[in-house]
Amino acid sequence: MNILAIDIGSQLGWALTKRDGSICSGSEGFAPGKHGGHGGRFLAFMAFLNQLRNSHGDIHAIYYEDVKRHQGVLSAHAYGGFLAILQAWCFTNGRVPLYAFGVGTIKRQWTGAGNAKKDKMIACAKQRGFAPADDNEADALAILSLACHHEGRPFPAPNAKPEGALL
Repeated sequence: MNILAIDIGSQLGWALTKRDGSICSGSEGFAPGKHGGHGGRFLAFMAFLNQLRNSHGDIHAIYYEDVKRHQGVLSAHAYGGFLAILQAWCFTNGRVPLYAFGVGTIKRQWTGAGNAKKDKMIACAKQRGFAPADDNEADALAILSLACHHEGRPFPAPNAKPEGALL
């Protein structure tokens, strides 16, 4: 079962655990100027989801950070747009189940504090052996950890050897 975790935003963090137990993750930029305007960023996000599916196989569940409060109107609009694209993508790709975790729940599970700052999220990812590019990737790894717990499967270590792999 391939599980994708997403920290939604213009700088989007993602983490994917595959059937074989391996993890890949990253941080992708979807700023409007980079993609030809505000609408282009959402099309680029949809293309990114398709690329993940094409590169890693079907995605069987997606977990994301459910943000209820944004610092500004533009951030709220962008979040809503990305969430709408994510919901539509899930629906049109076999009705992939989509689950949300609250910000405080994710931070508390990863750091022990529901109000942990960005540097603490990154530090916790590094303590677990990951090398996140930024706080968005660290957040996605934390979401994935919680998703694995929710799915009743272990959270793999970075660069875990797939089951049955030769040493």
